[in-house]
Amino acid sequence: MKISKFWLSISLWFAAAVFSFGETKIRVGHFPNITHAQGLVAHGLSRQGKGWFEQRLGPGTKIEWFIYNAGPSAMEAIFAKSIDLTYVGSGPALNAYTKSNGEEIRLIAGAANGGAGLAVQPGQNFKTPADFRGKKIATPQLGNTQDISCRAWLREGGLKITQLGGDAQVLPTANPDQLGLFKQKRVDAVWTVEPWLSRLEQEASGKVIVEEKDVATTVLVSSVKFLNEKRDLAKKFVQAHAAAAWKNAAACTDAASKFP
Repeated sequence: MKISKFWLSISLWFAAAVFSFGETKIRVGHFPNITHAQGLVAHGLSRQGKGWFEQRLGPGTKIEWFIYNAGPSAMEAIFAKSIDLTYVGSGPALNAYTKSNGEEIRLIAGAANGGAGLAVQPGQNFKTPADFRGKKIATPQLGNTQDISCRAWLREGGLKITQLGGDAQVLPTANPDQLGLFKQKRVDAVWTVEPWLSRLEQEASGKVIVEEKDVATTVLVSSVKFLNEKRDLAKKFVQAHAAAAWKNAAACTDAASKFP
């Protein structure tokens, strides 16, 4: 009996090993933002066993999803080879390409335009960069796309902006924390993305004064290593990404609400 159990255990181990060796894993990052709709909704479908990408990449392919607050964190994960692909803002993607001398990252597809902007406190007559002299503006993370846009907008308006201060203070703040600070009036404005921008309007009576309608908010990037070693798989992923035409915006909002 003991011998039978021994051989059964060995058989099960080999079966598991064969399954494991035959499985291809792709590690993909995204943010809990509507501007990352393809990743956001596909992650939810993967959880339900209805994987959008898995069905189009072939049998034996598994997607491991990773959530980041903003671009710099996702780029660090690419550098650390913790992920293969990620949805990310154009600003951090360009910074990462420059930082690595083009050796670590490649942009392989566009993902979303628009969906970001600047919301200010109700009752305030802020209109131009000059109106923010001495004020505090929250952005998702230092060096992310909205942080770059915010600093550039203020500088173009004649304000001196440094990493720690200047004529106006830009405060990198995680998206989920921005709403609370805005309600408490501890910041004068927030430059962020959806769904947070709409939440500032609906839950805190924020007023949007700048809308980035035509800005490339989100792109899809790959590590050079993944692209070199699994180019065919990367190509299939891009094709599935392009086919991911999410028609129901409510599905994106619902999916976003389920992530921290």
